[in-house]
Amino acid sequence: MRDDTPIAVASRSFSRHPVLREELQRAYSNVRFNDEGVALRGEALVAFARGRRKLITALERVDEDLLSALPDLEVVSKYGVGTDTLDTGAMLRHGVRLGWTGGVNKRSVTELAFAFMIALLREVPQAVCDLRGGTWRNRQGRQLSDRVVGIVGCGHIGKDLAVVLRTFGCMVLANDILDFPEFYAAHQIEPVGLEELLRRSDVTTLHVPLDDSTRDMLSAERLALMPAGAILINTARGGLVDEAALKAMLIDGRLAGAGFDVFAVEPPDLELVRLPTFLGTPHIGGSSEEAVLAMGRAAIRGLDENELPSAD
Repeated sequence: MRDDTPIAVASRSFSRHPVLREELQRAYSNVRFNDEGVALRGEALVAFARGRRKLITALERVDEDLLSALPDLEVVSKYGVGTDTLDTGAMLRHGVRLGWTGGVNKRSVTELAFAFMIALLREVPQAVCDLRGGTWRNRQGRQLSDRVVGIVGCGHIGKDLAVVLRTFGCMVLANDILDFPEFYAAHQIEPVGLEELLRRSDVTTLHVPLDDSTRDMLSAERLALMPAGAILINTARGGLVDEAALKAMLIDGRLAGAGFDVFAVEPPDLELVRLPTFLGTPHIGGSSEEAVLAMGRAAIRGLDENELPSAD
């Protein structure tokens, strides 16, 4: 027998996914989907979720104003792994429980980060431009194997990436506000400070959330610590890197390349993304077919498996 609890699905991508719709409706009989396909915010989100006891969100912001306007809401379940759109303090004050599973899209993001690393080291973007322009040029490039790779942020994705990098024979440096001595020892990973990591790494890859402690963490001064010919990867969050300084360093050849899936402003600066040593994608890291299903199924489980969030 299906549960008749009133459910609202604000996420547009969840709402148009046939498998996720069918699986949710198999469990719940009273579901309101975002079939208009509009970005719901403010009063529109309040109107959509009014009278619903459980809500699935993705990019929609859950804050004090929303929760104050929805006294019937009991659970917010997150479609995706980022929690920067959730005011967990407000949720705690209103007694609204959170359904969230970390790391469900980790392999999808790991593989995109690898794609960036290999493509940039082998100068694939430049080679493609050469060929499309009618130039047959044998670019030499470099291998990822045995290089020094620095991972900034050793959570679900950082750990997954580190394990795969070790199979390539890479020396892996890690920086995180937490310590993971058993994991580091098991995989021969060296924990270091952020500035040491930047100085030593051939490739630096970012895997941290965006908050007050990480915003602009790679300032112009810190970017200048990276060795000539280094590569920077960001598949985490926009706003972590001074993109103007990065653009200048790519233009003058100080850095060999950068691969970004996320930007401080999306869509991003076209001058940056059109540089021949820059490889950009439109926030697709966690959007493989497999990851979308995993995130959607986690959101469905989160409607029943949830808890009050911590306030930090």
